[in-house]
Amino acid sequence: MAGSRLDEIDRKILAELQADGRMTNVELAKRVGISAPPCLRRVRTLEEAGYIRGYHAEVDARELGFEVAVFAMVRLKSQAESDLSAFETLARSWPLVRECHMLNGEIDFILKCVAPDLSSFQSFLTGQLTAAENVASVKTSLVIRCAKDQPGVPFDVLEERLSKLA
Repeated sequence: MAGSRLDEIDRKILAELQADGRMTNVELAKRVGISAPPCLRRVRTLEEAGYIRGYHAEVDARELGFEVAVFAMVRLKSQAESDLSAFETLARSWPLVRECHMLNGEIDFILKCVAPDLSSFQSFLTGQLTAAENVASVKTSLVIRCAKDQPGVPFDVLEERLSKLA
């Protein structure tokens, strides 16, 4: 298990930073029970090893005028690796697409999209997404409201699994 390569302090650092990436190194060190210099070294090591991919602010899309959120389920005509990769490259280029996940089953990709309004999304849908090469079909679902949006991983579940393995 990948998480077992980290010690308990590293996992605490990750959990704390996931909850609040803006805290100072001094505060982080205090929360995980070590002094600031080794805490900073551990954070840098976690960054270099790829456990921490970056830091960002969680912005409220609606406050910024993006009133519409849509999940688009995309089926491709061909699932050849080159065609899958080409679609992923295209999806990364579309600003309204915020997430793109390849799936197994009937649907090849699910896209999470945001738009200022329904007509903007419809223009993207008809002018770019459904018109894209290799797209066989697109089914969309408009988000009514979001009950949970929690990024990252559940560290309590990880700790529970690790304690059972010990």
